[in-house]
Amino acid sequence: NDQHDGSAQTPFETLEKAVMQANNLTGQGNITIKLSPGLYILKDKLIVNPIRQFSDSIRFTIQAMLMPSDTQWVMEKVPVILSISEDNSSTQFNHATGILVAENHVTIEGIKFLGNPSPQVPYYYPISREDQTLDDLIIRECLFVGDKESTRIQGAVWAHGTRVDISNCIFYECRNAILLFNNVTGFNIRQNIIAQSYESAIWLGNEIDSFSFQENVVANNQNFLVMPAESNYSSAFKKSIISGNKSYVGSWSREKQSIIEISNPGIIEEEIYRDIKIEVVENFGVHFPDNHFQTTGDQESVPVQSGLLKHRRE
Repeated sequence: NDQHDGSAQTPFETLEKAVMQANNLTGQGNITIKLSPGLYILKDKLIVNPIRQFSDSIRFTIQAMLMPSDTQWVMEKVPVILSISEDNSSTQFNHATGILVAENHVTIEGIKFLGNPSPQVPYYYPISREDQTLDDLIIRECLFVGDKESTRIQGAVWAHGTRVDISNCIFYECRNAILLFNNVTGFNIRQNIIAQSYESAIWLGNEIDSFSFQENVVANNQNFLVMPAESNYSSAFKKSIISGNKSYVGSWSREKQSIIEISNPGIIEEEIYRDIKIEVVENFGVHFPDNHFQTTGDQESVPVQSGLLKHRRE
């Protein structure tokens, strides 16, 4: 009930109320919003812009009550966020946003994000960070599940600014999975599974000094990577399975309004596996299968172990 005090014993009903209350907290220390299992419907964007000051060790967190490392965790208990908003942002172009991160040192973890079913919203971004001066965003153990025919996700994570850390997430049937453009030095993409993106798995800008990309599974997408044709990245794409994608690296052509494949992109690779066939374990039953959306097999046959349940298996 949104008339409650927001404690574990008497929680709020809506995420909107919880974020508003958290934004207005003064004092010092971490702020953590815990989401019980259930469906959270967003009628507008949620703006994370707290009064309190944060740091690398003092954070603003939106987190599932149960994480995959908990023994009671099952897929059915993952909190789900669905946006039914119309366009609610005009930054760069008109679009809809779910959670707008407008502060440093924010963590979002353990949540499933669906797309936006409104036919009037062609561009929906579940998590975005518009301000390129911001720093330190962690997105961990989340699922982004779209459907181009019903609940579209234009880009699961669209972020500017430094130190974006995305790990152990699942991106499935989003048009684009991860979009990082302006002042995105220091980003870290690791141990994620990205499959069935129908434009690109990763889309990067050209203002990148250094980054870490390793132990990801990027399979069966339209394009693995889209980047400006003139870019040369100094960091390497490391120890990942990148297979079954229709195109490897491409560049957006304003003239043709499409992505044009780059035959010699000049990116640095270390231990990239292209010949391992990846099949996604989909749900065809009443209950989600145990190996739903995770890599299976021994280290020899599948040298990259990634996915949502990584920590649970360890």
